[in-house]
Amino acid sequence: MDFHTRLQEQTAAEREYLLAAPLIGQALQGRLGLSSYLAFLGQAYHHVKHTVPLLMACGARLPERLEWLREAIAEYIEEEYGHQEWILNDIRACGGDAEAVHRATPNLPTELMVSYVYDRIARGNPVSFFGMVQVLEGTSVAVATRAAGSLQESLGLPAQAFSYLTSHGSLDLEHIELFKGLMNQLDNEEDQAAVVHTAKVVYRLYGDMFRSLPLTA
Repeated sequence: MDFHTRLQEQTAAEREYLLAAPLIGQALQGRLGLSSYLAFLGQAYHHVKHTVPLLMACGARLPERLEWLREAIAEYIEEEYGHQEWILNDIRACGGDAEAVHRATPNLPTELMVSYVYDRIARGNPVSFFGMVQVLEGTSVAVATRAAGSLQESLGLPAQAFSYLTSHGSLDLEHIELFKGLMNQLDNEEDQAAVVHTAKVVYRLYGDMFRSLPLTA
């Protein structure tokens, strides 16, 4: 069995915890209120803005034996740069206060999730970063496009209010295939264990992020 498949199996319980968050269910059913959607976008901004810095931190600490992975990170940075601005634009399209979001302190689970991954890169194994990729991009593929369609219909908002969700649903399909190939090249057992462990923790914290958001129908 390849490592990517084992990664899915070994993190299945944690993934279910995330997907069981009530807000996700309401979003998929088109029963989420505007204030909840704006709250989600606010937290998304506060973790997405760290994607490129985390990639840079990971790439800088990779050992020479993983130079092939550093090359992939360099390409990934180009694709991810500036995505937090998409979220601020979505907030504006919803009538929200993007500047207030920019200045705000993230909810505790969001702050802990980002801090945890920085710490895993700095004090543990830098490959741990890919545990976060497993969580965020896998969730985007599973949920983002469906949720965007349901919410747009129920909230009556323009397509410009959903650029983050719609783009990541389709874009991350390509990223998942790339991610799968990279993980299947990762043949060191310690590297693999670091990815699995980080994914388990980030699934839990990301699930807690969704549970920290207000539920409004």
